[in-house]
Amino acid sequence: MVRTEVKVGRIPVTGVQPVVHCGAVPAKALIGEDIPVRATVFREGHDRLGATAVLYGPDGAEVQRTRMTEGAPGLDEFLATLRPAAVGPHTFTIEGWSDPYATWHHAATVKIEVGSDVELMLAEGGTLFRKAAADPGRSEADRAVLARAVRGLEDTTRGTQERLLAAEDPDLVDVLAARPIREFVSPSPAYPLDVQRALAGRGAWYEFFPRSEGAVYHPESGTWASGTFTTAAGRLPAVAEMGFDVIYLPPIHPIGQAHRKGPNNALEAGPHDPGSPWAIGSPEGGHDAIHPDLGTAEDFAGFVDRAAGLGLEVALDLALQCSPDHPWVAEHPEWFTTRADGSIAYAENPPKKYQDIYPLNFDNDPRGLRRAVLRVVELWIARGVKIFRVDNPHTKPLWFWEWLIAKVHRSHPEVVFLAEAFTRPAMMHALGRAGFQQSYSYFTWRNTRDEIAEYLHEVTAETPAFYRPNFFVNTPDILTEFLQFGGPAAFKIRAVLAALSSPMWGMYAGFELFEHVARPGAEEYIDNEKYEYRPRDFAGAEARGASLAPYITRLNQIRRAHPTFQDLQNLVLHPADNEGILAFSKSRRHLPDGQYRGPAGVAGSVFPGVPDAAALTESLPGSADTVIVVLNCDPHAAREATVSLDLAALDLDPADLDSGGRFEVEDLITGTRWRWGADNYVRLDPAVEPAHVLKVVRHS
Repeated sequence: MVRTEVKVGRIPVTGVQPVVHCGAVPAKALIGEDIPVRATVFREGHDRLGATAVLYGPDGAEVQRTRMTEGAPGLDEFLATLRPAAVGPHTFTIEGWSDPYATWHHAATVKIEVGSDVELMLAEGGTLFRKAAADPGRSEADRAVLARAVRGLEDTTRGTQERLLAAEDPDLVDVLAARPIREFVSPSPAYPLDVQRALAGRGAWYEFFPRSEGAVYHPESGTWASGTFTTAAGRLPAVAEMGFDVIYLPPIHPIGQAHRKGPNNALEAGPHDPGSPWAIGSPEGGHDAIHPDLGTAEDFAGFVDRAAGLGLEVALDLALQCSPDHPWVAEHPEWFTTRADGSIAYAENPPKKYQDIYPLNFDNDPRGLRRAVLRVVELWIARGVKIFRVDNPHTKPLWFWEWLIAKVHRSHPEVVFLAEAFTRPAMMHALGRAGFQQSYSYFTWRNTRDEIAEYLHEVTAETPAFYRPNFFVNTPDILTEFLQFGGPAAFKIRAVLAALSSPMWGMYAGFELFEHVARPGAEEYIDNEKYEYRPRDFAGAEARGASLAPYITRLNQIRRAHPTFQDLQNLVLHPADNEGILAFSKSRRHLPDGQYRGPAGVAGSVFPGVPDAAALTESLPGSADTVIVVLNCDPHAAREATVSLDLAALDLDPADLDSGGRFEVEDLITGTRWRWGADNYVRLDPAVEPAHVLKVVRHS
């Protein structure tokens, strides 16, 4: 006798998302984040069915249950939103089920209309509602509503249509929506969801070089005195006032002398040139040491404490490479690649050459090297660092990152790893699956309206289960032609786009001063801070009106005031009839009462800079927090367009619309209010203001 194992339930559930590698890798999620879930649910014949998404918390207990809605007609697609309320490993399932009420109501409506089986259909409705009332999970109020429907169906003193209306009573519809009649419930497998703290996928990053903050030039000797952690801490209040959440430091370790680079990447350095911080290691120490010019371990601790007091978290560069002077070179030559002539191979990214850097080779002594790196990471965690920006992770094997991140998270689940991986999509995505919570992205090089729209769709709709982008507008290595030649308007455009399209964005110091001059023939700054000190007069520029800091501050204030900007997957693109105008909206709904089975409160910050009370209750007017962004992507010319809105995507209630189908919006940049509808004329002059950031004003 041949036995066949059945692999589907009574109601088949397929195509569940978000699922990564068939569930072998958890999908990414953040505390308080809206996670769109979907599945294909179908059955034989013509009976109606439904689906429910169920979220289980770290202890395995059910924490949310929400009925799914049908997607596009005829595709058997069901959609819902889950919102995890705690950090830790979650799972979710999709339950497919037969819907006897919807099946009966459809059949009854059709048959009664043509006078077929009238009394039989009404009787079957009564039987259905009696069975529903016998459900022990029903409240007495629910049973009273169901009993009233039974009486209405069976009241022969009424007309047929009036009796059928008893099964369409709004109270009955609400009762069956909250607790539907379900038969043949068929759950999908449980799929993993890794819910992490807010800064794993939200936040505004600011990068500066501590050695430049407070650096002093002595003209009489032609030398510099380096800035220190103490002087750099003086910059932190201004960074916090601009609304940033993370202060990111390039490597702070001793810098090698061998092949030290001079200004503008010159092959020869002068006796007082500081060298590149990424050429790590000297006789004074390696990755576990602090450059003596910056201060001591106690000084670094003071910097971390000062940042924390201002609401900033310190991110540190983890660059797994060595200068020729690094202690590891002498102690462990097997950790590097030796060439045929006996020399150690230095780093290259043709045509770029980095003679001052030796890459690590993870194939010669993988066990010894991974132990050494783990020790370094744990040392900096003990010193208060919980975020690591990892330099060039795509030049190290994936197995190493999978091992290191999992190992660290077993003891320190709060630690965040950002991949600085400007490389091929397959590798960037694979790093996300290996454990990196976030990554640099191609955003920096997407400049036209259509390029931007295509990329926003990709990162918000196609890859968020495993790849989360951090939209940096510039880096010490990247000064795009858009910024070089676009004038101040280009800086505003990129700031609006990065800050309001992604829950993570970042900038490198000098962006707010409109620094835009590139080294000839390169896409990086002239007089690059990687190779020399670069103190800046931020306060003076702001006093002269020559700083973008007030505008950046306003953008970060908008992000904090509107939690809709803290989710990745809620972006909707809207068409505009001018190729220079980009329009998108973001909306964050209130979830219906009764969906949560867990605690009402949430431990820890859900949105950076937003009080915890807003995590689930979101004391915002109306049913949703919705903002529309309309942006002129051309820094050189005013653009006019008609923007056509998908009103359904804006979560508008009837109370929000006037008789002409219009609603009120308020520009969060200028404070101006307008009446908008499905089609709207805009004119944006980048020399004045390149963007409308329009809050939908709720009246319900």
